[in-house]
Amino acid sequence: MPEKEKLRIDKYLWAIRVFKTRTLASDACKAGRVKLDTKNIKPSYEVKIGDTYQVSKGPDRKIIRVTGLLENRVDAKKAVDYYLDITPVEQTQAFKSMFQAPILKRDRGTGRPTKADRREIDDLKDNFFDTEDEE
Repeated sequence: MPEKEKLRIDKYLWAIRVFKTRTLASDACKAGRVKLDTKNIKPSYEVKIGDTYQVSKGPDRKIIRVTGLLENRVDAKKAVDYYLDITPVEQTQAFKSMFQAPILKRDRGTGRPTKADRREIDDLKDNFFDTEDEE
C-alpha cells in the first residue's frame, strides 16, 4: 500500500479498523470522542506519524500512536502495522472487569424458574454487588 503524506483523521481511523465506517469515525470526531493531547479534533484534522490519539468507542477507550499512514482500508492483520496500541493494560482490564456480572444460564427445556429458583437468582445478584467494606 502506498503511504500518503496528508490523511484525514476520520479516514485513518476507518482504515486501521477502529471504526466500521468512515461516517462513524467522522461522527466520533464531531462528538469529541477523538482527542489529541486532551483537545477535541475535527474529522478533517491531518494525521501525522508519531501523534498519539485517545479514542473512545462505547465503553472502550484506546490510546493509539500513529506509526504509518494508511489511505485505504485493509484487513486487520495488515492494519496493526500502521498504529501502536499504547493503552495501559491495567486501565483496560479494570474497566472491563467493572462491568462483568455473573451470567445465569438455565438448561434448555427446564421451563420457567420456580419461585424458589427466582429467590436463588435474586440472592446471587444481590450478593454479587455487595462488598464487605459497606458494613
